[in-house]
Amino acid sequence: MIVVCGEALIDMVTGGDGTRRPTPGGGPFNTARALARLEVPTAFLGRFSTDEFGRMLADQLAADGASLALASFGPEPTTIAVANIGKEGLAEYEFFIEATSAPNLTPDMIPRELPADVKALHLGTLGLVLQPMVSTLVELVRRERGSRLIMLDPNIRPVLATDPGYRPRLESLIAQSTIVKASAEDLAWLYPGVDYEAAAERVLKAGVRLVLVTLGAAGAYGITGPVHAHVPAPPVQVVDTIGAGDAFGAAVLAWLDDKNALARDFTLSQKELESLLGFSCLAASLTCTRSGAEPPWRSEMKATPSDRTRPETRQASR
Repeated sequence: MIVVCGEALIDMVTGGDGTRRPTPGGGPFNTARALARLEVPTAFLGRFSTDEFGRMLADQLAADGASLALASFGPEPTTIAVANIGKEGLAEYEFFIEATSAPNLTPDMIPRELPADVKALHLGTLGLVLQPMVSTLVELVRRERGSRLIMLDPNIRPVLATDPGYRPRLESLIAQSTIVKASAEDLAWLYPGVDYEAAAERVLKAGVRLVLVTLGAAGAYGITGPVHAHVPAPPVQVVDTIGAGDAFGAAVLAWLDDKNALARDFTLSQKELESLLGFSCLAASLTCTRSGAEPPWRSEMKATPSDRTRPETRQASR
């Protein structure tokens, strides 16, 4: 089982006609949905409201097949993000978080021991920003990192990353992670003036086993040990990009689960890294073909990555 930790919220997506519609969202929430749709045993560890939006979120996760056994519920209103869709389907966000449900994940809501079948933890986005959720998850990672794979997706929101403690906290979590998946924009924020390949090298040298960089329409880049790989994204008609990065991250874990490789000491050959990147790019691309965060089901991932991509690879000079 994979436990996805962090926020569930409502995206108020603004359409071209100016109207807004509520859709389930939040990076960890989207990741949990995507994992469950890819038929990976998944549990969501986060805080839901008991209001109408909270019930919508919980019902959506359950419908997709994720477990709510580790989730908690309370009277706080649901956290809201307003997603404004701009050119090329890209989304920009503003958040309404004060006294809402997602941040209110406290240490007493975390089980003293996770189930024995939990192989990996995934966390990121607002779970690295909002208190008390962030302190709760930092402690959970500290407790579990010695025995389980940790995957971190910073998914940096500069409008919220104003706490002076955010950067050192993120750097500490990176050093405790097995896998770090980041966008090129995330790495540019972390390491200004450094290209994404050099930035990925820095992350790898912090002790991370696998670093993955999403490049939008250009696909993705990965580095593990001495191996580098670029894989282009399958060409699709983009509706919007909401949830694409979350689907990519979920597909990474699903691929590893398929190979029985959800372990802190996994290794990947050149061919395996290309396959992982291709599978993950396919999941992200399919998500872009629909409005809102609607990750693909396993049945939609029929074509193999080699059928859809022609990877460009090279060995790293380390």
